[in-house]
Amino acid sequence: MVATMRVFFVFALALLFALPAPAQEGPKGPVRLLVGFAPGGSSDLAARIIADKLKDVLGVTVIVDNKAGAGGRIAAEALKNSPPDGNTIFLTPVVVPVLAPLLFAKLPYDAQKDLAPVTHVANYQLALSAGSNPPAKSLQELTDWLMANPGKANFGSPAPGSLPHFFGLMVGKSIGVDMQHVAYKGGAPLHADLIGGQIPVAVDALSDCIEQHRGGKLRILATSGATRSPLLPDVPTFKELGFPIGGNGWTAIYAPGGTPKPIIDRLSRAVVEVLKQPEVRQKLTNLGFEVTGTSPEELAAIMRADTAKWGPIIQASGFKAD
Repeated sequence: MVATMRVFFVFALALLFALPAPAQEGPKGPVRLLVGFAPGGSSDLAARIIADKLKDVLGVTVIVDNKAGAGGRIAAEALKNSPPDGNTIFLTPVVVPVLAPLLFAKLPYDAQKDLAPVTHVANYQLALSAGSNPPAKSLQELTDWLMANPGKANFGSPAPGSLPHFFGLMVGKSIGVDMQHVAYKGGAPLHADLIGGQIPVAVDALSDCIEQHRGGKLRILATSGATRSPLLPDVPTFKELGFPIGGNGWTAIYAPGGTPKPIIDRLSRAVVEVLKQPEVRQKLTNLGFEVTGTSPEELAAIMRADTAKWGPIIQASGFKAD
């Protein structure tokens, strides 16, 4: 009897190992990683760093697909119109899932229904910079100059309705100066005018102005993070300087609305695994990102918190998007 049971057990075990493993739900590939901006920018570079390693984790080809224009809204619409099978995902900054719904009466997508959270990828700090005019070397010196020259108290941002736009309004209110916003079409013309003295102050992503700061062409006076940026440990935060404001930007990955939860979870685990790789973390850090990696639920909570934070600021500004 014992021998018979032993034979039966061995047979059952052999049969179990002979059965094929259950298929893991996930994208079958190739995977398109949409980016709403042109090649060469920080979003595009981050996407390419992630895609290069994500293909190994998922075991399928991952292709970066740039759908530039309208501040990322074109790419968001492309995601909306993609099958919810995990083969199309979207890397985007905070403007698409949070700011745009607060700014536009009509959008080609519904952020709650059409953007399924996958994972929060990274935070990035904003920077307040001064050029050659005024010759301010600290936030206090800049504040004194702006108060003495109220007619010149302007600040530029790389786009109307952008995070730097609204953070600049927060800065003005915090330091007690009525700073008027000047919108530019991108960081390049903004920095050119700042360096040339046509505008006294700029607010932009830290990563987009750090090289000019290091080269002495402009001066970053304060950053928006809770702690100093590891890329600029000599530059204080606003909070350090006594101004209780902060406003980091962030970037995250989404799938089309309606994507099954097992596929979402598989994508989230895969991206987080990529973000934990030291080589990936270092490359993203060099671009000015502070790498995170979260569950889909944590990303959804971040979206809700930022919507609650920026909604009143945008409403108080009176800004209306076209």
